Amino acid sequence: VNALTAESLYALIAQSIRQRERCVIGNHNLHSIHLDHQDPQMRAFYDQVADYVFIDGMPLVLWGRVLGFPLKRANRLTVVDWLPSLMEKSAQEGWRVFYLGGRPGVAEAGAARFRAANPGLAIRTGHGYFDVKSESACIVATINAFVPDVLLVGMGMPRQEHWILHRRDDLHAPCIITVGAAMDYFAGAIPTPPRWTGRLGLEWLARLIAEPGRLWRRYLVEPWSLLPFMLADLRRRWSS
Repeated sequence: VNALTAESLYALIAQSIRQRERCVIGNHNLHSIHLDHQDPQMRAFYDQVADYVFIDGMPLVLWGRVLGFPLKRANRLTVVDWLPSLMEKSAQEGWRVFYLGGRPGVAEAGAARFRAANPGLAIRTGHGYFDVKSESACIVATINAFVPDVLLVGMGMPRQEHWILHRRDDLHAPCIITVGAAMDYFAGAIPTPPRWTGRLGLEWLARLIAEPGRLWRRYLVEPWSLLPFMLADLRRRWSS
């Protein structure tokens, strides 16, 4: 991972747009690390495609500290915290944003709220419920026709990473960022966890309470699969 802050993330995006250089930005949390160890395509995304990976989860910040890395709370970036500022900056700078993900109509509802808050914001959306094999070419053509500066891919893990892995070379947007279910929150389709839970490292609990059927395995089962890797990290730390 990269020890990014919100400001350094915005700077990366601005640099990518200004120089028209491809920059793929991913994120890591306990769920994605679990998938990384289980899914070769997920691993290929992080190893071969992602240029930067920000930390999305306090457990990784805390674990980094245990291992001796100078991580701070500011290095934990959650989309619901930084996306509004990105939309504001996009409206100010004239950046064009395409959001791909969510159920039909949900992303557009979230985009409408951002347009209302940021007059002049150029944002277009497309839902994420399409057939990857038969419809991706049409989706890519629609995105490229819009000529976005920033492409936000919010189709959940690992679908969004798989799609970028296979379609990156066809996409013309200079900056591509994975954002999970971001627009679901801003559209009101999913309750947004109180921001104090994020500051305390308890946002996972708020999300679990809001969506127990979908998230119980992610938060209550998957972390245990990482225990052997954590122990290996500690052994390396103690032996160094």
